[in-house]
Amino acid sequence: MAQGKILLKPGTLWTSIKERTEHALQCGALLSIPTEFEFVEQHHVRFLVRILSNLARKDAAQKQQQKKTHTSGKEFNPFLPYEEDLFVADISDTHVCLLNKYNVVDYHLLIVTRAFEEQETLLTLEDFAAMWACLAEFEGLAFYNGGKIAGASQRHKHLQIVPLPLTSTGPQIPIELLLKSAEFQDSIATIPGLPFVHAFATLNPSWAKSPLTAAEVTLELYYTLLRSVGLAAVAGNKQSGAYNLLVTREWMLIVPRSQEHFDSISVNSLGFAGALLVRNEQEMQLLKAHGPMNILRDVALPVA
Repeated sequence: MAQGKILLKPGTLWTSIKERTEHALQCGALLSIPTEFEFVEQHHVRFLVRILSNLARKDAAQKQQQKKTHTSGKEFNPFLPYEEDLFVADISDTHVCLLNKYNVVDYHLLIVTRAFEEQETLLTLEDFAAMWACLAEFEGLAFYNGGKIAGASQRHKHLQIVPLPLTSTGPQIPIELLLKSAEFQDSIATIPGLPFVHAFATLNPSWAKSPLTAAEVTLELYYTLLRSVGLAAVAGNKQSGAYNLLVTREWMLIVPRSQEHFDSISVNSLGFAGALLVRNEQEMQLLKAHGPMNILRDVALPVA
């Protein structure tokens, strides 16, 4: 990103997020989905499981989106143009920061490319620079759903970031306790407690002070992680398979995917952080019966 430029003024993002959230709620642009939650423990991890209490708004919006696509013959893209009322900040020459319209977690952000790029293309230097510019502003978990099988609901490339902690008790991220047992071979590690194919690397929190420099190092590590789980670039910089990527200031985890759902339960990147979402009580009982870690194993690639 030699010619790239970070436009985000340091020290302003968190205030902008709170102000824009208040505005978007008042004008009806932000349609938060209320949830209840409980903890379900398996393999020494207290999984945070949220039960969605009202999906009517999101379901109605998806039907409207499908109708627009059918009528126009052109797929609807909510990011081109994006809703002005959800706009938080210009991050860089290439990315903007928006509120997630149907948020379950407070202050859930989208880091969106200004120009259309496919969600199934590999991440770039510009993507990581925008991510680090946001992580420099507050403690967060950034993640990327690499393709529909990984839980991506939109084709337009976007990373996401949620503030930490994810839970008010215990570790900031439910799976963090397992990460302490990481077994390294050079710069890449595996976590003994995770029963699915993955790769893990540590990052230096001080990198957040220089997002452009941090992006260069992170990009190289990202490619190393991809290779270590058997993923690569194919024609047009497209990924060779679906995956989830999770990033904090301190570490990065990649998990290749085999399917989007376990039964009716959809799993995205946050599932591999230990935060799962179910649509109703029936799905909650299914999750408890099968076990949340087993569900992650079944939608990923089980360790041989």
